[in-house]
Amino acid sequence: MKQKYSLVLGNLGNTKDRFCGAYKEPINTVEMLKQAAAIPKNKGVELIETWDITPDNVKQMRRLLDDLGLACVSVIPDLFTDKLYKQGGLSAANSAVRNKALSSLRGACESALALNCSIVNLWPGQDGYDYLLTTDYIGYRERLTEAVVKIADEFPSLKISLEYKPKEPRNRSLLATMADTLLVIQKIGRNNVGVTIDTGHAFLANESLGESIGLAKQFGNKLLHMHFNDNHGSWDDDMIVGSVHTICYIEALWWLRRCEYTGWLSMDQYPYRIEAAAAIGESVLWLERLGALVDTHYEKLAAIISEDSPIAVSRFLRENL
Repeated sequence: MKQKYSLVLGNLGNTKDRFCGAYKEPINTVEMLKQAAAIPKNKGVELIETWDITPDNVKQMRRLLDDLGLACVSVIPDLFTDKLYKQGGLSAANSAVRNKALSSLRGACESALALNCSIVNLWPGQDGYDYLLTTDYIGYRERLTEAVVKIADEFPSLKISLEYKPKEPRNRSLLATMADTLLVIQKIGRNNVGVTIDTGHAFLANESLGESIGLAKQFGNKLLHMHFNDNHGSWDDDMIVGSVHTICYIEALWWLRRCEYTGWLSMDQYPYRIEAAAAIGESVLWLERLGALVDTHYEKLAAIISEDSPIAVSRFLRENL
């Protein structure tokens, strides 16, 4: 499988958490783009609407990307950092808030078209809940569904890819797992709406990456995009790919090939305390190495899977890692 690598541009910038307001020095967009272009094998970036891209700079951004030989892989609407969305964005009960979120999503779509980008990656991070007996679960999902239907119909040439995550920033997310996201996509019923797997989010949901990839294939061929990072399983730690779940990544890459995924492998990690470009570069090189292992032994792995033999799996991994 020929692998295409990209990254979320903001991952190269400053980092912070609720304990430290800035772990690094600020860096401007142009410098981040130059760093992205210098990462070996990286050929694309994902841009966040309002952070990286606005209606005022979209033409300049397209020139910069062309000059650096980078593709815009997706545009991500910022529906998660504005306090206006603290009670939800696209699912909010307040119609004014909901319309503002819809307007932001529409702006991301317009930027994507201007950048010759085919995917809008929608992570509705604030669409969820924190306490029991506070949420109309049916109403929230209905409003989220209606918003995505509206945008999918307005922009039929774009792919709207829904990224799920079990929790954070809300204690519970409306799009929490592959299964419930596929149910929402089924309800939406549009050919240009699918799903993004963020590997760290899947680990946080206690999913097997290979099974999640298979589910998306089996129920409508809905896998549109991939985000890569790693974690310890209890939080979205955004670590270097392969630093914890190495074997999971071997299986995931095998299933991506089995399911004929031809999209981008995009790095989405948040290197809090380490040098960002080097960390993201390590993730790319890990995927390149593990992808080569899968390609070399694809048929052998297929036979091992069909055997259902843990001993054969162990032998293969011991001999090849």
